[in-house]
Amino acid sequence: MGWFITLEGVEGVGKSSCIPHIANFLAGQGKAVVTTREPGGTHVAEAIREILLWSDKGALDPVTELLLHFASRRQHLVEVIEPALVRGEVVLCDRFTDATHAYQGGGSGLSQAWIDSLSRIVHPTINPDLTLLFDLVPEEGLKRIASHKADRYERESLAFLERVRQNYLARARASNRFVIIDASQSAIEVQRQAVAAVETHIWPGA
Repeated sequence: MGWFITLEGVEGVGKSSCIPHIANFLAGQGKAVVTTREPGGTHVAEAIREILLWSDKGALDPVTELLLHFASRRQHLVEVIEPALVRGEVVLCDRFTDATHAYQGGGSGLSQAWIDSLSRIVHPTINPDLTLLFDLVPEEGLKRIASHKADRYERESLAFLERVRQNYLARARASNRFVIIDASQSAIEVQRQAVAAVETHIWPGA
């Protein structure tokens, strides 16, 4: 099996811009790499992403929102993530189930037990080998993305996003698969630390 690496954090932390740097490093080490994102990654999952992030058809019920995330995730796993891992490739994924715990659980207050139950149904045997958590106060993250059109999550309140952040941090402290990266540093330093964390976990002692 390959390596499954996820990148997490609140809005504007810079995780998405780190993915090409990590992918280039891994490719330089001879690794086959798949880069992808959630929600999304397949035609069906990208259609669900449009509903979750950009729908103008009215408010989503929180439980409906939760189920849509997992529906998108299942399609993504079946079509992209699992086949790549079976081929022995490294999958770099922008968000995964930790984001659901943080946003729908921490932010919206849905039951963490519900999310755990859906996780066992949707990906019973596949979980990240390494999760990079890019940590930044929400105010700073929103300032960084102020120039582009905000999606539904980027329009959430600072209180909502702080609950998301705290949920992420609590999960990171409870599991050794997380590496917390201070995203308030320069982009170059954040990218360096992200690559170093991946290198250490794939080639320990290198």
